[in-house]
Amino acid sequence: MAHVTIYTSANCPGCSSAKRFFQERGVHYTEHNISENLDKAQELIDKTGQMSVPVIEIDGEYIIGFDKRRLSTSL
Repeated sequence: MAHVTIYTSANCPGCSSAKRFFQERGVHYTEHNISENLDKAQELIDKTGQMSVPVIEIDGEYIIGFDKRRLSTSL
């Protein structure tokens, strides 16, 4: 099974959609809320050069935003 990490923030509709997408498919993920954890926010900037969310990392591949088709093919 793929290793999935989601970078989120409060009141982010795309973040909610991404989490629901994984939950409906039984995919375990690790969530980092960048509005609550500034270290993870900096980590996101260092890895992707931006702070927009959701950012989903699947086995080292970064997907910016909620892209259902890319998520499906990356799992």
